Amino acid sequence: MKIIEVIADKQYQDTIKVIAEHHQIDDVWFGAENEDGRIDARLLVTTENRQLVLDELQEALQTSSGARIIILPVETVLSSDKNTKEQNKTNKGSSIISREEIFSHVEKGAQLNQNFFVLVVLSSIVAGIGLLENNIAVIIGAMVIAPLLGPNIAFSLGSSLGETRLMWQSLKAIASGIILAIVVATIIGLIWPLPIETQEVLIRTEANYAGTAIALASGAAAALSLVTGTSGVLVGVMVAVALMPPAVTIGLMLSIGNLPLALGAALLLAVNIVCINLSAKLVFLIKGIQPRTWLEARTAKQSQKIYLLIWVVLLILLVAVIYFRHKTL
Repeated sequence: MKIIEVIADKQYQDTIKVIAEHHQIDDVWFGAENEDGRIDARLLVTTENRQLVLDELQEALQTSSGARIIILPVETVLSSDKNTKEQNKTNKGSSIISREEIFSHVEKGAQLNQNFFVLVVLSSIVAGIGLLENNIAVIIGAMVIAPLLGPNIAFSLGSSLGETRLMWQSLKAIASGIILAIVVATIIGLIWPLPIETQEVLIRTEANYAGTAIALASGAAAALSLVTGTSGVLVGVMVAVALMPPAVTIGLMLSIGNLPLALGAALLLAVNIVCINLSAKLVFLIKGIQPRTWLEARTAKQSQKIYLLIWVVLLILLVAVIYFRHKTL
């Protein structure tokens, strides 16, 4: 359960009541009218009807510039009411957060700001040292930071919702993050006094079918964790996908002029990115994550088919490259 708080003009009070009655919401509170003529209404909603209530509220309040809709978390609901107890049992373990909550959470991970660049630099340094020292624990630390995972999931969500702005924002973050990681890793490689071609580095220069399957499963797990609100799963996903180590490996190989191995690391990175986006997109599609209005949903549905086809074709091409690369070697 969650509380939907609505701040709107007094004239919308009856509309909010009608929406609550339509969805059989008994727990509705209205505050006193403020000096600016607005009221504060709160609705205690269940998982099943939260998205529908949000959609109707946004539709009803779209002409009101001063209206605000806020989603508040609810830790526990204590009640002697039998219906409330049954609802709590039904909701337990099956929580699916709303489209707006997913968007708000994902958008933060795709913001191209100072924090993002700092995280990329720090993660690149940690991953670089871990790879060069053959220290798997340090490499895992770089994976957990995972600044490149957020923009990839954000791109998949943006294409599902038809949010062009989020898609471009995510693409810029992905491209900027990869380029910065390669530059930092190249600098590390140039100043590193010991041999660079360690075991952990060489592992990241080869893409294989097992890694493709892991990336597909991890991307699906990341998207599913967002939809269900189980964000704790993301830590495991960050470690499994490992976007930063292959990006850093590209820079390390370029620093010693080993182009074939740098291309191998680039292939691994490309496979992981394609798999994450493809599987995340499929999860959002299966879970029915789509725009609010019918017209926007229709437009997004048309673009979804194109994006899915693009990712599938790219994955097929990359798998073919892996096959011929292994055959050649």
